Amino acid sequence: MGSFFVLTVFTAFRFLNRNRLRSGLTTVGIIIGVGSVIAMVSIGEGAKFAIQAQVASMGTNMILILPGATSVGGVRGGSGGAVTLTVNDALDLQKKVPTLHETGWAKRDVMQIVYGNQNVNVPVNGISPTYLTIRDWSFTSGGPFTEGEMETTSRVALLGQTVVDNLFVPGEDPVGKMIRIRNVPFRIIGVLAPKGQSPTGNDQDDIIFIPFTTAERRVLGTQFLGSVGALFASTERPEDLPAAVEDIQRVLRDRHRLQPDQPDDFTIRTQVDIGKVQEGTGETLTIMMFSVASISLLVGGIGIMNILLVSVTERTREIGIRMAVGAKRRHILIQFLAEAMTLSMVGGLLGVGFGILGAQATTIVAGWPTIISFEAIMVAFLFSAAVGLIFGIYPANKAARLNPIDALRYE
Repeated sequence: MGSFFVLTVFTAFRFLNRNRLRSGLTTVGIIIGVGSVIAMVSIGEGAKFAIQAQVASMGTNMILILPGATSVGGVRGGSGGAVTLTVNDALDLQKKVPTLHETGWAKRDVMQIVYGNQNVNVPVNGISPTYLTIRDWSFTSGGPFTEGEMETTSRVALLGQTVVDNLFVPGEDPVGKMIRIRNVPFRIIGVLAPKGQSPTGNDQDDIIFIPFTTAERRVLGTQFLGSVGALFASTERPEDLPAAVEDIQRVLRDRHRLQPDQPDDFTIRTQVDIGKVQEGTGETLTIMMFSVASISLLVGGIGIMNILLVSVTERTREIGIRMAVGAKRRHILIQFLAEAMTLSMVGGLLGVGFGILGAQATTIVAGWPTIISFEAIMVAFLFSAAVGLIFGIYPANKAARLNPIDALRYE
């Protein structure tokens, strides 16, 4: 039985070799389909990895609390649409939520920064010292400001790497230099380590940090002292995040004197939530790309069925002779299925090679991270084999059902 299958496959290769151009064109659809599936899935996996890295750059076990989400005139506003959070909220959360490791706060505005004859528009953030700990931000030179410097509204600043690149010549150490923010002089005391893009696509290094008190009293201004643009918190362990969110919601509702039928006037987001949203978007995109690429495999399957139907017509007399000398219907059926499977599997192997090359080319040319998945390779290859089997059944069955006498008479 084994020798029969080996002979059948050998015969299939021999018949396909007779019409190399036709066989090659038939496999193009399979090659494109398998290659596209592997390349698209690799790009999708690379995007997922990049998103995970971006979310990780936000900090460790971070909780973000935004003001807003209030109902005004029957319309529910978006987060950040009202001033509802204060420094005292953060301090109270630190006291009343035992699972919180740190709490911090920040407010921001885009302002013109001047150094010598250079000037750029940069987001200026007034922050508490704990903000840097929560965001897990380190330094390439210098260091952070202290609680004492915040209490005395010191004019000190921390610069992101993008700001340094835009204001200073390469190799120049910004620490100790003076910049002006809204005509207020600030001394640079630290340069932040690069973090890259955020999950929303913003450059996290295009930023300046100054003490919160200095920001609200000398630079940014405020509707009332102590109002913040956002609160930040962190927990010791990731598993503490759900309990911390519930406690934060309870404490803030009590502090803001919200009735049970009133909605929250704040929005809580965790690092896990942000990551899930971004990964969900990436997975949806991967599924869409996989679906589009799969269409090429189906088109390739139709090509295989078409070429085998032509082959049945061309080899009708040959089929009749084989039946006349003792070949059974199942032998003819297996022969044509073997030819279909051979076409699809050869196309699948070539498609795997082109898919891997395409993924690597994407990384080199576009700089997009790609991760070649062995599971995707196996699924795409097996899918191509299945396509050959499914689309080969009809022409193989047609050949096997030929009447030997009619087949011998066929010209």
